[in-house]
Amino acid sequence: MVAAPDQVSRRLGLRLALLAFAQLIATIDVNIVFIALPDIGRELGFDAQSLQWVVSAYVVGLGGFLLLGGRAVDRFGPRRMFSLAMALYALSSLVGGVSSDQGLLVTARFVQGLGGALVTPATLKLIYLNFAEGGDRNRAVGVWGAAGGAGLSVGALLGGVLTNYLGWSWVFFVNVPLALIAAAAAPRVLVADPPSATKDKKFDLLGALVATAGLTLVVFGLVSGPDKGWGSFAGAGTVAVGAVLLVLFVVLEARTRDPLVPLRMFGNRNLLTTMIVIFVFQGALSYTYYLFTTYLQNGLGYDALDAGLAFVPATAVSMFSALKVTPKVIGKWGVRTAVVSGVLLTAIGLAGVSASLTDGGSYGWMLPGALVWGLGGGLGFPPMFVAAAQGVPPAEQGVASGLVSTFRQVGGAIGLAVLVAVADAGLDIRAGAHPPVSDVIDGLRVSGWVAAALTVLSALAALALRKPAPASAPAPVPEPDTAQDSAGSSVFRPANGI
Repeated sequence: MVAAPDQVSRRLGLRLALLAFAQLIATIDVNIVFIALPDIGRELGFDAQSLQWVVSAYVVGLGGFLLLGGRAVDRFGPRRMFSLAMALYALSSLVGGVSSDQGLLVTARFVQGLGGALVTPATLKLIYLNFAEGGDRNRAVGVWGAAGGAGLSVGALLGGVLTNYLGWSWVFFVNVPLALIAAAAAPRVLVADPPSATKDKKFDLLGALVATAGLTLVVFGLVSGPDKGWGSFAGAGTVAVGAVLLVLFVVLEARTRDPLVPLRMFGNRNLLTTMIVIFVFQGALSYTYYLFTTYLQNGLGYDALDAGLAFVPATAVSMFSALKVTPKVIGKWGVRTAVVSGVLLTAIGLAGVSASLTDGGSYGWMLPGALVWGLGGGLGFPPMFVAAAQGVPPAEQGVASGLVSTFRQVGGAIGLAVLVAVADAGLDIRAGAHPPVSDVIDGLRVSGWVAAALTVLSALAALALRKPAPASAPAPVPEPDTAQDSAGSSVFRPANGI
């Protein structure tokens, strides 16, 4: 029996809500610990250098395992990997909250990152499976992107509230019920994994190990360099070793019959262009959060909670842009125009924010640039993931999203490291040193202009995206729907519309 259109629409709406909820959880974890760091450092005895690993361990786990996560989604099924990711989030968050040891807490954060490396490609592939290319998918990716943008600000706000009133452990405990709810809902709400995902279990284990080790070392080196020194093994040394392993990975992929990442995928112009664009764009974007919070707290004297609240207007604009503006722009002018316009607006907003950074300035001076920045981010990010899936076979969409997400994370780590170095150039940043606030602000302003210039470069790179061929009457694309048989198992049925 085929489900009625209104039943199909409700099911797809529930699926999208769950996928957006999972993305919200993943992005909350990026920012939620920042405000709690001082309390964590005092209670667990972290020093100024080691405390960064409460944040960096998540980044290393996420960036290092994204390629493996993308291929696992293709091989073993997105719903199965989604459920595993949520279970990892719940378990690692519980362990993080009860940790009384530095090593245990850092390990818990690393496992959270591993969960993120599974959930991002899983949610994207489930969107690709459930929503036909075109307007339906554009709206779905817009919702997914809006949830991700909201998670960054929700994480900052929630971290401040929980730390102030319940203690730092609750920035971890709050994830436990959220992740368990998502894991419990997955079998009932999400489409069953395709039969090919359960029958084809061949896996490029050697390639997976080499790629994961290479990416992990590169990200580890990038986040260690500013602290340990770029001349140390923990900095440039691990980046160099990781780069060698990635070269070895490419050699292995060219020779194996069942590669983790088929090299022909790099011949997909849209996918390759998206990876380049998001690498540069995320580098500038990651630094923007650092620039905002540093100026608000060090330059304007905001406390952590007020700094988190200051992100709300830009986040609200970003969510509105992703939900309401992006689908219309893509539908009328196409993916390429949406990406280029969004990235350019982001650059304009970042330039406006940078120009407002003065000794004796105010949040009001920053706000216009921040709003334009939020508008551009909401418009630019979702269509990047739409572009990445164009022309990619369904069986490889998980690894495609893993590739784009990997370039996003590594680009963010490199951009943050480079731009922080630009901001700190000429400052005395030795332990115990207190550079004049005016000098710090000058460094932030210069690095902000550099970040804006990099964002313009990514917009120029986006011009290489292909324009879709016009089609007067596109053929309907069947979308998967599930119905429960008497034994409770899911079977595929065609669905039409959203």
